[in-house]
Amino acid sequence: MKITGIRTKAIEIPFPAPIGTSIHRITGVSGLLVWLDTDEGVTGESYLWTIGAHKVPVLEAMVRMLTGTVVGRDPRDTEALYVDMWREINFLGHKGVTIFGLAAIDWACWDIRGKAQGMSVGRILGRARDRVPAYASGGLWASMSIDELQAQAKGFVAEGFKAVKMRIGLPEIAVDLERVAAVREAIGPSIGLMADANQGLTVNHAIRLGRGLEKYNLVWFEEPVQAYDLAGSARVAAALDTPIASGETEYARYGFQDMLERGSADILMPDLERVGGVSEWIKVANMAAALDIPVSPHIFTEHSLQLCAAAANVNYTEHMPWFIELFQERMEMVDGDIIIPDRPGMGFSFDPDAVARFAV
Repeated sequence: MKITGIRTKAIEIPFPAPIGTSIHRITGVSGLLVWLDTDEGVTGESYLWTIGAHKVPVLEAMVRMLTGTVVGRDPRDTEALYVDMWREINFLGHKGVTIFGLAAIDWACWDIRGKAQGMSVGRILGRARDRVPAYASGGLWASMSIDELQAQAKGFVAEGFKAVKMRIGLPEIAVDLERVAAVREAIGPSIGLMADANQGLTVNHAIRLGRGLEKYNLVWFEEPVQAYDLAGSARVAAALDTPIASGETEYARYGFQDMLERGSADILMPDLERVGGVSEWIKVANMAAALDIPVSPHIFTEHSLQLCAAAANVNYTEHMPWFIELFQERMEMVDGDIIIPDRPGMGFSFDPDAVARFAV
């Protein structure tokens, strides 16, 4: 089997209303759909996303740059391809958008591997489970009122979620504490509650806020400070009892090795496009497992399920509904867990009608 070419399509998925975090105002998500074709008729799929349609051409350029490295090669040789793509991006660097292009191709290759063998990627990697606890992440925004937060939190629980995540990081600590208290009151003591500051705080602010949050029994306090401030995140982690979760903005296993050595997070959150695809995601999960540190995948809910199947140290997966309409298949949730499909490849395929609807 040989790779014959790469096809891409830019998309944009608008939101019904803008959403806000401590540092973002988001009106929708933009992305790049990727198809990797082979001479045996097996096609692998993956996608990248970003905030802002004007950034999508950069993603496409990175994918296209690697075409010459992979066309004519066997897509099932995922490790060999990864090594050669890693070498190809050396001059441009191993952090940032270069990794996005590498990730899209690696991830599509794994989809081909599974489809060619008639097995799910999780089955190829070695399944540890067939379901994974999920937390509702598609709401409870920093831009919402307390009444809106409480109503939506109750709605998530009514849908069957046993954990929810809210966004914090407002200028006044007292306001954040009031909002967290309101959500905890709405969901009760038995539902898991995560809080995400989206990198919006200084170290001292994060520590002061984190101490106030201790009584609300958070599952984790996510990205309290800028992602590049690993020393600052380590200071926050050392000062608080609440676990610190971070890593969605980190790149490749070397970035996560740095996080682990510095003690900058208690829970790692590798993101498929920033970590470098399936091959690198698994390496990071295994590295964390060697230190008994849990991991939780960032976004890419549908495709991350296969990784959750193979990594026993995943504690939760993020249920983000932004991309649900892109796929022909739908996720199934039972008792707060998402059922991990055992379909060939990554288990989800693009819906042609949705692709046409969101294409730009």
